[in-house]
Amino acid sequence: MSYLQRSLGTGETIIVRARFHWLYSLTAWLWLLIPAIALLAAGTWVRQQGGDTGSGPGLYGVGLVGLVFLAGLFVFLKMMILKWSTEIGVTSHRFVEKRGLLSLHSNEIALPNIEGVQVKQNLLGRIFGYGTVRIEGTGVDSVTTPTIADPVGFVRAIQTAKEHLVARV
Repeated sequence: MSYLQRSLGTGETIIVRARFHWLYSLTAWLWLLIPAIALLAAGTWVRQQGGDTGSGPGLYGVGLVGLVFLAGLFVFLKMMILKWSTEIGVTSHRFVEKRGLLSLHSNEIALPNIEGVQVKQNLLGRIFGYGTVRIEGTGVDSVTTPTIADPVGFVRAIQTAKEHLVARV
């Protein structure tokens, strides 16, 4: 059961969940696969040159590509752990963002306390439908989401939930 489901109050329902855009996952996989392919190609080239028995420029190149692969692996894991451990949603009463794999960090803003919502999309974000959402609450509270799919739809869901909450009161 997700954090969002476990944290629901009596009579509270989930309106919408944000999800990471498919380009986020593609970027993470490219950080892993491109250096892996380069490492395999460099290793194959060194073996074909007969340079696997000594030290030479080919082996130094393989070592350098190996370091690039480790950096790519680190970036891949960092991005995917963020994706796997982040939950963002709007309930009938509040906005919720939860992050953390081993530890938990959550931001919650009650819908009546949301004063402003901003969407940020660059050109590619407009074309492919991704961006970030900044939610500003009363006082100094503000939460900026990671890059999510359909940020405009997410903001629309927040506004709709706020309108329904006002209509019920």
